Amino acid sequence: MGIADQFKDKAQDLADQAQKKMKDGKGDGQDRSQDASERASDASEQGRDKAKGAADDLREKFDR
Repeated sequence: MGIADQFKDKAQDLADQAQKKMKDGKGDGQDRSQDASERASDASEQGRDKAKGAADDLREKFDR
């Protein structure tokens, strides 16, 4: 086997490893994306609750 063949084999091995890592990483990225989306949804809901509470407090002040 010549040096050129060794380089070709090594290049193919590295390309295969890169493809495997990309496939493995896609699942992690989707999980992180879903987690971030859930956190954003929770934060949005908390913000609405705080705003509603503040509005209720103001109504109570002005109703007195």
